[in-house]
Amino acid sequence: MNTIYMDNNATTQVDPAVFEEMQPYFTELYGNPSSMHRFGGQVGQKLKEARERVATLLNCDPAEIIFTSCGSESDNTAIRSALKAQPEKRRIVTTRVEHPAVLSLCKYLEKKEGYTVTYLGTDEHGRLDMDEYKAAVTPDTAIVSIMWANNETGNIHPIEEMAKIAKDKGVIFHTDAVQAVGKVPIDLEAMPIDMLSLSGHKLHAPKGVGALFVRKRLPFRPFLIGGHQEGSRRAGTENTTGIIALGKACQLAQENMEEENTRVRTLRDKLEKGILTTIPDSILNGDKDNRLPNTANISFGYVEGEAILLMMDQLGICASSGSACTSGSLEPSHVLRAMGVPFTFAHGSIRFSLSRFNTEEEVDFVLGALPKIIENLRKLSPFSADKEAPACAKSFSE
Repeated sequence: MNTIYMDNNATTQVDPAVFEEMQPYFTELYGNPSSMHRFGGQVGQKLKEARERVATLLNCDPAEIIFTSCGSESDNTAIRSALKAQPEKRRIVTTRVEHPAVLSLCKYLEKKEGYTVTYLGTDEHGRLDMDEYKAAVTPDTAIVSIMWANNETGNIHPIEEMAKIAKDKGVIFHTDAVQAVGKVPIDLEAMPIDMLSLSGHKLHAPKGVGALFVRKRLPFRPFLIGGHQEGSRRAGTENTTGIIALGKACQLAQENMEEENTRVRTLRDKLEKGILTTIPDSILNGDKDNRLPNTANISFGYVEGEAILLMMDQLGICASSGSACTSGSLEPSHVLRAMGVPFTFAHGSIRFSLSRFNTEEEVDFVLGALPKIIENLRKLSPFSADKEAPACAKSFSE
């Protein structure tokens, strides 16, 4: 059975060219980049090249790039650094639709360390209210942390405008750009963004490597203390193979960005249109006109997302659900809850996220299989359009 992989916002296939680039550094060129001898020094030079490649994609100075283990570490480092560098400031501004790497940390800081956190809401399309944002950012705010593109809906937020507002008020601005890097143009030289997070496995590099952009002269406090690596900003022996892979992946992302925004977008649109026109009671979640070119989040009324995924999995189709089973009770996606998606649709949400490795034949296969899956599941559904939603729906709307 062939695998049809449409879960690229969760993780991506390592590009064969990326694997080829990193392979020699496992068994042949295995020196420590911090060593004084030439054997290690050549690895150090390769890390320098990787840093330059990442910086080129973001249009920033290579010295502003810190390599990390993942996007979550980058997010945590950025937020905690801003707080430690400004102990007199006790406020954080973020949104209700952030990735858990930011949202869970903010809730922890609020509950355990006494910080005040403002969680911005969205409208029914997942769009932020700029007036609410302007009012929330005050001079006593330590940091604003808002994702560039939402991992569930693909919504792209007005990051450049938001960063300018924060700068005018003297507030540090961080963006989790894990989903955006490689899909949308980013020019950090022209944008007043102070810190930006990215993750390798979202752009066809392996898991276990990420990066954090930190603008020059920004007060910075390291998250990991120890050795001199990364200019004493992130201790620990470098993940050389991962960093080299990330550098190559960034180079390829820059070369393939036009394809992401043309061919991949066309595939996404065909998939989306086919689903919405052939399956009754299906709705698109998010901003139709301002999203990542690869992402379609669609809710199917009166069925469970987990059941849809299981049925698709039997056919080799990989996607993600917008709801998760926690402690025996279904909990809808926090993103869809923030958007006010009705209970009977929020539980049946599926995120399709494509990449340049997807084909039109794969899209056609999904369009041929999915209507029958939904039809069969609805026959088994305990509730429908003319039946009242279960009592647990009340917690969703509260």
